[in-house]
Amino acid sequence: MNPVSLMLAIVISLAALLGPARSAEPQVPVLWDSKERLPKPDLSTLPRLRFLTTTDFPPFNFIDKAGRLSGFHVDLARAICAELGIAEKCQIQALPWNELGGALNSGEGEALIAGVPATAETREKYAFSRPYLQFPARFIMKKAQAVTEPLVDKLRDKRVGVLAGSAHERVLRDYFGNVKVVTYAKPDWLNTDLKDGKLDAVFGDGMRLSFWLSGTDAAGCCRFAGGPYLAPEYLGTGLAIATRPDNAALATAFDYALHEISAKGTFAELYLRYFPVSFF
Repeated sequence: MNPVSLMLAIVISLAALLGPARSAEPQVPVLWDSKERLPKPDLSTLPRLRFLTTTDFPPFNFIDKAGRLSGFHVDLARAICAELGIAEKCQIQALPWNELGGALNSGEGEALIAGVPATAETREKYAFSRPYLQFPARFIMKKAQAVTEPLVDKLRDKRVGVLAGSAHERVLRDYFGNVKVVTYAKPDWLNTDLKDGKLDAVFGDGMRLSFWLSGTDAAGCCRFAGGPYLAPEYLGTGLAIATRPDNAALATAFDYALHEISAKGTFAELYLRYFPVSFF
């Protein structure tokens, strides 16, 4: 796909994802067509639905102060079970990341909800639901200098920091060729130089940048500039729930539940609970 076509695809994807822009309101990603009607699955004969996850991926999965498994993925799994009418059969177990695949294949669980990306490689191992969350690229700038879309001309000849060798560097060089790209080995150095005025902007993963913006290190210096950029060819298609390849029907059941959770506003509630500085 040539650069013009891909940039158009990015714009179209965002329009469908976010709908009409709403100034000053947190944006919640909507990955489901509200007009689509998916058949409700019958899981009455399912003896158990155990989700496997990890404990070391906050705010998705972590152990809270009371010692309980918590996080976005945990609450999302519970919401899925409730939507499927099998809350009493629902279990969530945490394991080390490198044990998840083996545990799923050996029947210790029925699904992985642990940040497994749906790629060409992983699709050879698992059946996946549709994506429930994507990670856009974003620009951040000092609040006093932040500009709005369209950014291509407004960032001309500006010093823009990005992590060296990252997919975000490739996006920046391919679609914002008129900026002065400054590469960094560590995100801390990158963000500090923006805060100290040594950079005009930073380009990177919107989720991680949102954490920095809301943290003490940023000290309220900066904000997102412009809109989110989705580029699946560079950044992937996002997170999905994985099942064993022979259990694709369960992945389809998750599609139904995720659609209903989105339509009823439950997903928006969970998203804003765990990502109060929206990365969309």
